[in-house]
Amino acid sequence: MMSALRTYVRTKGAEFLKDTNISSIGIGYKMKGGKRTNEISIQFTVGAKAKPEALEALHTTAIPQSIEVAGFTVPTDVIQRKYLAEYKIIAEAMTNERKRRHDPVSPGISVSNANGTAGTIGCIVYDRADGRPYVLSNWHVLQGAEGAVGDTIVQPGPYDDNRVERNRLGVLVRSHLGHAGDCALATIEDRGFDAKVLDLHTAINKLGEPDLGDRVIKSGRTTGVTHGIVSRVHTIAKIDYGGTTGVQEIGGFEIGVDKANKPANGEVSMGGDSGSAWIFKGPDGKPNGVLAGLHFAGETDGDPDEHAVACYPKSVFEKLQIVLAPPAEIEVTAGLGYAPNFLGTRIDLPTLAAANKPKAFRLNNREVIDYTHFSLSLHRERRFPFYVAWNVDGSGLRSLSRKGIPFVVDPRIPSEFQAGDELYAGNRLDRGHIARRADLLWGPLAEAKKANKDSFFFTNITPQMDDFNQSSKGGIWGRLEDAVFAETDVENLRISVFGGPVFQRSDREFRGFRIPREFWKIIAFKENGKLKAKAFVLTQSLNQLEALELDEFRVFQVAVGEVETRTGIAFPTTLRSADAVGHGVQRRAEALELRKPLEGIGDIDWS
Repeated sequence: MMSALRTYVRTKGAEFLKDTNISSIGIGYKMKGGKRTNEISIQFTVGAKAKPEALEALHTTAIPQSIEVAGFTVPTDVIQRKYLAEYKIIAEAMTNERKRRHDPVSPGISVSNANGTAGTIGCIVYDRADGRPYVLSNWHVLQGAEGAVGDTIVQPGPYDDNRVERNRLGVLVRSHLGHAGDCALATIEDRGFDAKVLDLHTAINKLGEPDLGDRVIKSGRTTGVTHGIVSRVHTIAKIDYGGTTGVQEIGGFEIGVDKANKPANGEVSMGGDSGSAWIFKGPDGKPNGVLAGLHFAGETDGDPDEHAVACYPKSVFEKLQIVLAPPAEIEVTAGLGYAPNFLGTRIDLPTLAAANKPKAFRLNNREVIDYTHFSLSLHRERRFPFYVAWNVDGSGLRSLSRKGIPFVVDPRIPSEFQAGDELYAGNRLDRGHIARRADLLWGPLAEAKKANKDSFFFTNITPQMDDFNQSSKGGIWGRLEDAVFAETDVENLRISVFGGPVFQRSDREFRGFRIPREFWKIIAFKENGKLKAKAFVLTQSLNQLEALELDEFRVFQVAVGEVETRTGIAFPTTLRSADAVGHGVQRRAEALELRKPLEGIGDIDWS
């Protein structure tokens, strides 16, 4: 019957909530004479209870005395109660321990969006994909109606300490407001963290599923440690978040006061407790480390009973893609990146134009990120590389399988600065390597195997239409490096390659990402003791992301200087000087569309 009731609330609850007087619907024990019975009922909370003749004046209708659900006749119960998201702070005489700046941070202390007031850190969680640690709290604590992903998060909240710059904790990276819950995540930057909940001396290590009568405990910024009993489950509550967000329906369960452990001031929760973690209590009455729910609201002032509402943990964790323990760390070895002296003549890495430098992600205060046999610079906003630079030793290339190697985000870099599988699933976009996997598989076997794995980090990947390297003309692109060895007398069989996307304001937006229409590549090599550089641009049409016709690709040979103009990336003088095609040429006057593309490898000028 409970399973049927849960389904009923989820499918029919929204219809009841359209009644302006009904504030929630859920499953609980029926109340009679102010006392709880053992009879399961469909419980409704309303803003005001009234006799039948007064219902019309309240713009509401009568709730039936019973409802048929899957063959069961289930009585209803009507309780007078409203809910309020608990972020409106009220004055209270509590210790300042929870409201001061902490390092390390821990669950149970003050936190907020820099433009908000104050809520509570619920627990320490980890990104399911890359293991990055986050603090978990509510959407209305870390984001709010006027907030957005990327906002500064402070600990403590501005209501407790308005020195926002001093108290910066990180940024908002993910959030959700809806039936799955009121929840959000923020990064932890330049501070340590302790997973143990303040004053409960235990860390949350499992997710639970609350049931009627379960005893729970929480540690919140305002009321500290309070005890409760689960009074209703599978509940949908209407909460007014104000501003442009307005009234929202939030799924969860309800918690009443544990009369065996009444709070000193009678309040199981108050403003500022939003985001607290409700934890199950074991037989000994102590918290057992199992998360029961994420607190997000309490009853409004003047309601006769004291209650709180919390989100279900499973829904929150699935929606935010988080776990309680870090996944196995992905090994990354630094220091084996692009080698400037690889060809015997030094070719330094490109440099970013002044306008691009602030947009580059900096790892260990460097805008260059090293991998095995390649290095790159990452665009924070576009979430693709500005450029990738790599070396190819044609005499030592190995044939290694890619089987079983997944595409993964780099755990050294916050996932919000990388484009992961959320971009590529269910469409014609391929995860295209900038530095070709086959180019990197040289050197000692262990080193080549490491390069094989490193090539699959999303930082080296850009979206390419699925026939990018298969179409007749686009296929030239994937054979440029091989063509150098086939068409020229490459000294020592060594080349250095630079490549990346061309970022343009007009790039098409798809799934929240702007997809590059153009890519560039520069190949440097020595022939008969002379350094040479050849530059190319590929254009891809994105018109058929949702269409069926084959795409069109065009590859053009251009000057190195033109790549600089198109990208805002400056290449070293040695590279520009080695470009015979581009001597004295910085920019072609005509657009690419007016030029003749390469028809085949034989059209390339290797002189």
